[in-house]
Amino acid sequence: MNVSWEEKMDINQKIAEELEIKIWQVEAVVKLIDEGNTIPFIARYRKEQHGALDDEQLRNLNERLTYLRNLEEKKEQVLASIEEQGKLTEELREQILAAQTQVMVEDLYRPYRPKRRTRATIAKEKGLEGLANIILLQMTDRSLEDEAAEYLSEEKGVSTAQDAIQGAMDIIAESVADEADYRTYIRKLTLEEGILVSSAKDEKEKSVYENYYEFEEAVKKIAGYRVLAINRGEKEKFLTVKIQAPEERIQRYLEKKVITRENPNTTECLKETLADSYKRLIAPSIEREIRNELTEKAEDGAIKVFGKNLTQLLMQPPITGQVVLGWDPAFRTGCKLAVVDATGKVLDTIVVYPTEPQNKVAETKKIVKGFIEKYHVTLISVGNGTASRESEMVIVDMLKEINKPVQYVIVNEAGASVYSASKLATEEFPNFDVGQRSAVSIARRLQDPLAELVKIDPKSIGVGQYQHDMNQKKLSEALSAVVEDCVNNVGVDLNTASASLLEYISGISKPIAKNIVAYREENGRFTSRKQLLKVAKLGPKAFEQCAGFMRISDGENPLDATSVHPESYQAAEGLLKMVGLAPEDIRGGIVGLSLLAKDRKGLASKLDVGELTLEDIVKELEKPGRDPREEMPKPVLRTDVLEMKDLTEGMILKGTVRNVIDFGAFVDIGVHQDGLVHISKLTDKKFVKHPLEVVSVGDVVDVKVLSVDLQKKRIQLSMIL
Repeated sequence: MNVSWEEKMDINQKIAEELEIKIWQVEAVVKLIDEGNTIPFIARYRKEQHGALDDEQLRNLNERLTYLRNLEEKKEQVLASIEEQGKLTEELREQILAAQTQVMVEDLYRPYRPKRRTRATIAKEKGLEGLANIILLQMTDRSLEDEAAEYLSEEKGVSTAQDAIQGAMDIIAESVADEADYRTYIRKLTLEEGILVSSAKDEKEKSVYENYYEFEEAVKKIAGYRVLAINRGEKEKFLTVKIQAPEERIQRYLEKKVITRENPNTTECLKETLADSYKRLIAPSIEREIRNELTEKAEDGAIKVFGKNLTQLLMQPPITGQVVLGWDPAFRTGCKLAVVDATGKVLDTIVVYPTEPQNKVAETKKIVKGFIEKYHVTLISVGNGTASRESEMVIVDMLKEINKPVQYVIVNEAGASVYSASKLATEEFPNFDVGQRSAVSIARRLQDPLAELVKIDPKSIGVGQYQHDMNQKKLSEALSAVVEDCVNNVGVDLNTASASLLEYISGISKPIAKNIVAYREENGRFTSRKQLLKVAKLGPKAFEQCAGFMRISDGENPLDATSVHPESYQAAEGLLKMVGLAPEDIRGGIVGLSLLAKDRKGLASKLDVGELTLEDIVKELEKPGRDPREEMPKPVLRTDVLEMKDLTEGMILKGTVRNVIDFGAFVDIGVHQDGLVHISKLTDKKFVKHPLEVVSVGDVVDVKVLSVDLQKKRIQLSMIL
């Protein structure tokens, strides 16, 4: 792509202004990206170069860089195409180069874009361009019929004056519709004053879209989730949707622009042509553009919320050191159980039938008690799907009968069935059926949510809104970036991480992830990060990108268990030497190192590293392999059961936020039906623009029951106690 040096400078300048950061920071990040560095690597190990921008700022920068570079590429293509036609003027070139958006470039290109045959092109073929120009100039003192008489031609299919005038009008209508300035004004006016109207195709038909059967709202005010709901209603053929624009004002604007002389021979004809141009050509395409823009904006907002929810879900703290019994509930086919040890290894699986129609409760209790006794199970992880309530009753009853400290927790099983039927699960457990795999997943997602949830397509994890209606490529890219940031933020144990987890590590592709696992199986555990260079296809660049995120506990070098990058080992060892310690001393963490290493500036200069890098080294040596998830709220463990019919108005309960959407948050209060806290009931301390300002997925919150509708299975909650 031939983007000139000046244009590159412009792109950097524009990004700096938009993101409110310094131009040198943008230049540094662009250089690092162009050298093939990943965002997690740049964020963590190149802080000096870009001034410690965080993951989110770097992702936004990368996104804008891609958009603006694509825009420059588009401009080059458009300029080349117009030049080829011999129609490129200096003024048009400047307009195209100055365009700030793809839409503006498209508008300027519109008159020159190769068209399929239109009414105007057919009229031009009939030689009617001259007549169109006469009408547009508005200087004729003859009637249009007299002017048209000169353009009649049996051979070209123009047999009457009316045919000729109509053809000329078609040519004018298209040229008006192609005028970039007119389109810009009309689009802006429609965005500012237009109204989105939706109505029912059949008012008598019941559907979830009844709120939109008679609905209208200003285009500039409509909320993203309404746009997505209306789009889906239209797609499912329940709704008819249109944008009402201020047509009279648009008509007056066009007349003012085009009708420059008062000429009785041409004025009425031009008015009619402009009305046709707007209704037939301009309005439909502007409406399409605005609806696309609204959808894109709504999708971006929904993807952002989805990403934030997903981050919280993936970063839930692992429950370590416990033997867990995973319980995948069901009716007819029975409940699948799987016991996994503290490392996630499957010890046993079985199917029990405590629910309808078999109702083998006594037998189930006996089997589960046996498992608890034999494997020292301390926690039961129950999926929240069908028959979950009935399973919970059996578990609670049984826990009262045994004298052991066993607790249970209800786990969101979204995506477990998708995973258990996947190729990945088949490879992992070739001898298990889908139910057994699902039970294992339900147990493991409590022990290490991140390691288990990365095996599932993020779209199926159940913390989004309208995810199936969105641009799937954009959604996948955004969610993959979220997973990548989370995995690299936590780091992975090189000797236990699955290929699904490894492939999200900076610089590691799917094939390389598989090669790492294969190398491990062939040669035994890794004892040094350097061994990664022996893995097939993992070259020096990939090693540089991934090494700091890979951990080896009890390896040859204690620093391999930390997030200190191998390129900084010399500095870390030098620092330890200065304070009279050896690398071995870091195994349990060095308390008070930050006090011993007070003079950061002087130390950084002596050790030949940047101050920010030194800061990270000190932090890491104080608490090696620190898991950022430890600071997140722990899941609510239960020993007793609560049913929906037990809820009363005013009751105050503890719950876990399961999903955050534009108009509120869904909270699990342990009754198998998440309650909704409407945005207006999140807090009375401040005005809330979006629920994410107050709550996140995984938060443990106190809520008050406002109302319970048993029939519709709806619970209204409030966090204003």
